Amino acid sequence: MSAYRVSLWLPLVALLLAAMHLTIEYFSAGVQSHHLLNDATLPAISNWFELITLPLLGLALATYAQRQPAHIARLATVPVSLLPGLIGAACYGAVFAASFALGYMTLTTLLFFGLLPCAVLFPLYRLHYISGFVVAMTFTFGGILPLMIAAALALLSWLSRFVIATVVAGWRKYRIKPAQPL
Repeated sequence: MSAYRVSLWLPLVALLLAAMHLTIEYFSAGVQSHHLLNDATLPAISNWFELITLPLLGLALATYAQRQPAHIARLATVPVSLLPGLIGAACYGAVFAASFALGYMTLTTLLFFGLLPCAVLFPLYRLHYISGFVVAMTFTFGGILPLMIAAALALLSWLSRFVIATVVAGWRKYRIKPAQPL
């Protein structure tokens, strides 16, 4: 038996959210498919995949939250330390999705390219950032495209932060060396 007991309410809520979204789509105009890069010549990805991706993301987030040192057992079982990243990424994703849905392509482009400096400044590779971003964008883009964008940003964020940390550590090591006698 594992030392950590993973709460299953988060994956179930994610599954319910995906099921409600797909039910609304199914009865209104049919379940949508989204083309990669919004280009009709590229393959389309159906929103049915969010029945898989959102519960898996919820399960991963529940497991991640349980293993945080700041974990305090309560109804939400999400440590307070994860909430700023989760809510911030969700707000960014919601504004991004709303600007695309409302046709503000200039704002959408700015927000898309604004993700690059965010990837350097914030640890977007952490699961709560990815989860907030994907869930907020699911209603506009489905469950796969936001996950693909978040995965690319997570890789960029991790690489940039790794390179910056390596350079800073090397610089400190070089700077702290004792002076050599002449």
